[in-house]
Amino acid sequence: SPHADRLAARPFLENQMLGVAAKLAIAAEAEKLVSDGDSLIINGGTTCYLFAERLAHRSVRIYTHSLPLAATLGQHGSCHLTVAGGDLYREPGVIYSAHSPPPEFYASKFFVGAQALGSLGVMESNPLIAREVEKLLTRADEVVVLADSRKFGLRARYHVISLARIGTLVTDDGLGPENKKMLEDGGIKVIVAETSKQAGHHDGAGGT
Repeated sequence: SPHADRLAARPFLENQMLGVAAKLAIAAEAEKLVSDGDSLIINGGTTCYLFAERLAHRSVRIYTHSLPLAATLGQHGSCHLTVAGGDLYREPGVIYSAHSPPPEFYASKFFVGAQALGSLGVMESNPLIAREVEKLLTRADEVVVLADSRKFGLRARYHVISLARIGTLVTDDGLGPENKKMLEDGGIKVIVAETSKQAGHHDGAGGT
């Protein structure tokens, strides 16, 4: 198969194409939450990547453990960038050190994606990402979750952020009323990004 020899980054790039209209709309709304001079922690994941791309030339300080995000901002950006230290784990695309303490970086906002979202909060399927998120939660005032509406109802193994710790959630207009009420009842500010419904591509098309 011609797909066999693709780069190791292919799962990341392929996932970037799933629901891309919603992710781009979420990224644009999330950028409105950023002020010049802010210090931000930005997690890995495709929606956070699209969001961070919009900040490449903003006057902000960014900390990340995402290699794709660091590479893009390093090559094409002028923002101040701090990258996590440790070993590269190519599959999730993160730089991680099991024994290092939380970084000496303090953020007004921690922008984080989600493998799945539900009444427990944010869930992840990769244990390294789960551990890194837990570590970084101690370094941020507010948690802002960027997650498209298809993440509701999915399941993942590791519970990493409770609803009580989330300040703001940015999602798309596929969010159902029950989930919106659950979030708002939990004290979360919900920002709904309008998505062009005429995109035509259904989430999952071409995925595995």
